[in-house]
Amino acid sequence: MPRTTRRDSYHHGDLRAALIDTAMELIAEQGVQGFSLAEASRRLGVAVSAPYRHFADRDELLTEVGVRTGELLVAAVTAERGGDSPEDRLVAVVRGYVRFAAGHRALFEALLATLTPAGEPELDRAMRPVKGAFHDAATALSGGDPAAAEALGMAVIAIAQGHAGLLYLGTFGGGEEAVETAVRRAAAATRAVITGRAALA
Repeated sequence: MPRTTRRDSYHHGDLRAALIDTAMELIAEQGVQGFSLAEASRRLGVAVSAPYRHFADRDELLTEVGVRTGELLVAAVTAERGGDSPEDRLVAVVRGYVRFAAGHRALFEALLATLTPAGEPELDRAMRPVKGAFHDAATALSGGDPAAAEALGMAVIAIAQGHAGLLYLGTFGGGEEAVETAVRRAAAATRAVITGRAALA
């Protein structure tokens, strides 16, 4: 994505949104460790003090990046096609999760870094549909038993997150073929856990 230092690189009065967009660009290019408010200001061509009219500090802006990334993850999970059965829906969620992690590594890692037990309300709201997709299908497969649904949901989330991590490590090779291998294996592992879900108790 081309750099710009033009002051007209954002719509007047929408610096807050422009800062979020620019932060996402910088993180995608350099990783979250390479991001700073000063660099975002330089790219937008504004004073280094300007971001502080909208964000208290770097962490607050990163939370907003997490919210936006969570929304993108929701869209990716929702777009993944699956069948109508709860099993097919749960497998589709896993596939969408791994695909998103593969295509947006830096942003995905930034999102995970902002997810804490006492997360920001906005971030919690952004992630709720993803959590709900795991939970709803797991609940349907567990006959409405909350404990069984939680055990299954956690196991499947671990599968999705684990395959994303293995993909980052190069376990499946490189390129698009590696992504498809990771997605396929995550789907197969999910179906295996669903089949043997009674053992999770």
